[in-house]
Formats: sequence, C-alpha cells, structure tokens
Amino acid sequence: RDLVRSRGLGDVYKRQTINFFMARVSNHLVIMAGGVGSRFWPMSTADRPKQFIDILGVGRSLLQLTYDRFKGICPPENVWIVTNKKYADVVREQLPEVKAENILLEPCRRNTAPCIAYVSWRIKSQDPKANVVITPSDHIVTDNEEFRRIIRLCMNFTSETDAIVTLGMTPTRPETGYGYIQADLSTASPRNKEIYRIDSFREKPDYETAKEYISHKNYFWNAGIFVWSVSTIVNAFRVYSPTISKVFEGMLDIYGTPEEQPTIDNRYPECENISVDYAIMEKAEEIFVCPANFGWSDLGTWTSLMEQTHKDLYGNALIGENIHMIDSHNCIVHTTEEKKVVVQGLDGYIVAEKDNQLIVCKLSEEQRIRLFAEE
Repeated sequence: RDLVRSRGLGDVYKRQTINFFMARVSNHLVIMAGGVGSRFWPMSTADRPKQFIDILGVGRSLLQLTYDRFKGICPPENVWIVTNKKYADVVREQLPEVKAENILLEPCRRNTAPCIAYVSWRIKSQDPKANVVITPSDHIVTDNEEFRRIIRLCMNFTSETDAIVTLGMTPTRPETGYGYIQADLSTASPRNKEIYRIDSFREKPDYETAKEYISHKNYFWNAGIFVWSVSTIVNAFRVYSPTISKVFEGMLDIYGTPEEQPTIDNRYPECENISVDYAIMEKAEEIFVCPANFGWSDLGTWTSLMEQTHKDLYGNALIGENIHMIDSHNCIVHTTEEKKVVVQGLDGYIVAEKDNQLIVCKLSEEQRIRLFAEE
C-alpha cells in the first residue's frame, strides 16, 4: 500500500497492485522430497537419493533447482518441504532458506496421498486461505520462464475457483514410463483458455498403447504437479479419503507445537499407502489440466538424463570438466570429481563415477545393471 501510494498510481491500478501482493503472500509451495532409490547409481543411493545430488553438474542438486525455479511464485516463508526423517539434515543443509518448522518429517513411507494430506492440514492451520502448488523434488525443467508463467496462470485459476489443476506435459514420444492424462480439448474453461477438463487418467501404457495415445493429441504426460486452494484439497480428502482425513483433522490442536512430531510419528503409519492420483484425482469432479511444454523430465533413467543434456557432434552427453572422447558415440559420461577420464571405442554406453564406485554399461541394459547394483 505504501508503494502504490508513494507512486501516485490510479485507483484501479492501486487495487490491482494491492490484490497482486496480497494474493502472492497467500501462495504456498510444497516440495515432496521423501523419495528413495538409486536409479543414478553410483551417484544416488538409498541414503542419498537423486533429489539431493547434482545430477546435471551445475553445482545445485535437483532439490535446490526445484526451489530455484519457483522463486517469485511465493515468499520464502511459504515454502514447505516434506521428506523422510532420515533426510532432515541434508534438506536443512541444502535449503537453509526454508524455515526449520516448514520441513515436515515423515516417519515412514506412505506414498503421496498421506504426504499431501499432512502438509495441507499443516498449512491450513496457519493460513486457511492458502493457494498451494505441489511438486516433486527430482524433476528438471529447461524453460524456467515458461514454467513460471504456467504456474502463475494455474494459481490464479485455483485462487478464484474450487478446482483442482494438474499440469499435463505435451508428449514428444510414445513413452511407457509415464502415466497419461486424457483431456477434453473441445471446450476450454471460460475463466482461462489454456485450462481444460480432464476426461480420465491412464496408467503407464505399453508401447503400442502409448503410440495410440499420442496420435490423438489430447493425451498428456502426468507430471505429478498439482495446484489447488488448501480448502479445496482438504475438502477433497474429507469426501474421497475420509480415513486419511480423520488422521490429520484430529491433529489440529497440535500443529506447530512440540507435540506435532511425536504425534505424527505415532499416527502417520495408520495411513493407507496410496498415491494422491488413486485417492483423490481419479475421483474428483472439478478437475482440470493445463497442457504445457517447458522442457520437462522426471529423470527416471540415464537415458532420460541424456535426452535433457547438451551433446557433442557425436551424440555424447558429457557432465564433468575433464572428459575426453575418442571414437565414441551416443554415450553419457558423468564424472564430476576432478578426475581425468578418457573413453575410447564405446557406442551407447553409460560411464559414471562417484565415491570410488564406477559403472560402465550399455544404456540398453541400465535397468538390469541398476538392480544388480542395489543388491
């Protein structure tokens, strides 16, 4: 108010400016960072999964990059991290900007529905009018400006409606590793011409089904990024997942107190192990998709990382400062620990090193080799 008063802006513009800043203060970001796994072994392990490592070789972990790309969407004090208790220290180390009380600790793994329910009731206890975006911590985005435009657009939409919005990525290939969203593109929402109703969610398909999906142009990859008001999602849990709702509704008096963590430790294991897609999304009525294209990947495999990385003239993706390729093609090499690496005569291979562990294997065999490494 002082800003617009001092600049002598017109009454209409004053109201718009004040409303913008008031809306921004009510925007909250939730980053889900509790996943485990070692898909990028030897860099990622069960003790330090991929969201906490610098996979791209840019000096920032995937968690930190996720935090970075939401700057300007909401104030730092409205950023929340939900993670497993054993990752608490690494989250605090990597994101000192996030208030300690905004790092919520799960005592056990119960998939995304209990995770989202917990943080939703926690936010509602202090900001009943909050507008929330939920995102995984281990994805990448190459066009951050377009990403922020889409997020703002969706948050404006949910601040004015009781809608649930999910982001749908425009598919670039018949991918079998993602779930799909079937959209009704015949009519856009009257409030926003880039948002459409969802007809159905589809599970990860086989290759032929994926080819069929993308031929119709109204199927999108499910990115697992959701936008809603906190009152909308809490009400959705009450209707569609009452057992989970009962757990967190019953803790309203202890959120933000010293009793919160012990109570969560005791009650959280009661929750069903279920994704938010099954618990809420596939049942809700006011559910929409915003198709988007901002260079998204969930980085589930070395192949997906290679697709998002700059390549040399021979198709090699090199992450590291001292890598030399000789007569090699279509490889990904990830060696960032200041060691000189020379690769000769390979085609379609992974070469990666971390903490004195080395992997050299065919890209086509990465799943089998990963299972071997996890034993």
